[in-house]
Formats: sequence, structure tokens, C-alpha cells
Amino acid sequence: MKAPAAGDTWLVVIDPQAIFASPESAWGSPFFAEAMPSIRALAEAFGDRVLVTRWVPTADRSTSWGDYFAAWPFADQPPGDPLFALVPEAIDLSPHPSLDLPTFGKWGPELEAVVSRGGRLVLAGVSTDCCVISTALAAADAGAHVTIAADACAGSTAENHATALHVMGLYPPQITVSDTATVLGNR
Repeated sequence: MKAPAAGDTWLVVIDPQAIFASPESAWGSPFFAEAMPSIRALAEAFGDRVLVTRWVPTADRSTSWGDYFAAWPFADQPPGDPLFALVPEAIDLSPHPSLDLPTFGKWGPELEAVVSRGGRLVLAGVSTDCCVISTALAAADAGAHVTIAADACAGSTAENHATALHVMGLYPPQITVSDTATVLGNR
């Protein structure tokens, strides 16, 4: 099967939500505001080939998620809680409904149905060291071609962001760590 052309590439903006963007949140990235202009530039270039994801808590507390929410009780809220809302700057990034999943990684049947097996995607969003890396590794394992727009991602700390980029950089040619200018220049 022939690899999709660059015009077939999808931008996936991972979890631009209040819980990850707000400085008042225990999970807020101090770099989210810096990443947002790059996210917006990418979304404008990708037009209708943009998907935005949201992390929503699972209701199943019999798994390791039960321990997770015991450790982070502030996040143990119903999916409709304002913590899980998209930030205002992200509401209009995509003409499609958000892909809401109770997992760190967003690669799965729903995303694969849009991007296609062996498809191409550019990842942006938050946090580099959790949901972005979880999505990238699973997508690469499934055979997708993944590009990380590093400056359009926000980590929990500068060190964790750099470490996650380093780890993802160990997976060429399936995962390429790049930046917004390069991604836009290749369109």
C-alpha cells in the first residue's frame, strides 16, 4: 500500500483542556500558552483535517484508574465538569466533534478510522510527557507515520518535555520530532 500524500495528513491536537492549561490546576502545563500559537497556526493550515481530543475520566474504578483517582482526587469529577472543557482558544480548531476518551493515549479504533492504517498524523497538544507520547507510541506501533510538532506541545516541566521528545526521537522513521515551521513548510 502506498503511503498517503502530505495532503492526507491529519493534525491531532491532544487534550487542550482547562485541566491541562490552567496555571491553577495541579496538571496545568506552564508552557501551554506558549504552544497555543503554534497549535493555531497548524490548525489553520490543516483546515478540515484537524481532530481535537479530550481526556475524560473513566467510570471504572476497579482498574488501576481507581488508584490513579485516589492519588489525584481533584480530577475525579464527572466528564461534564468545567475542568474537562476545551480552552476557549481550542474550541474552533476543528470542524469535527472532539474525540473524547478515558485514556492517556488517543490512538485507537476511533482515530485509526479517520487517519487510516498506515496514515500520517502530526501531533500537538498537552502534555508531551503523558498523552502525546502515549498517542505517538501506540500510533507508530499500529503503523502510522507520526510527526511531533515539538513547539506545539507542552510538557509538565521543561525537563519532562525534553525527555519525552528524546524518547519519541528514538523511533525513526515511524516517529519524527519536528517543529511547526518545518511541518508547515512540508505541506
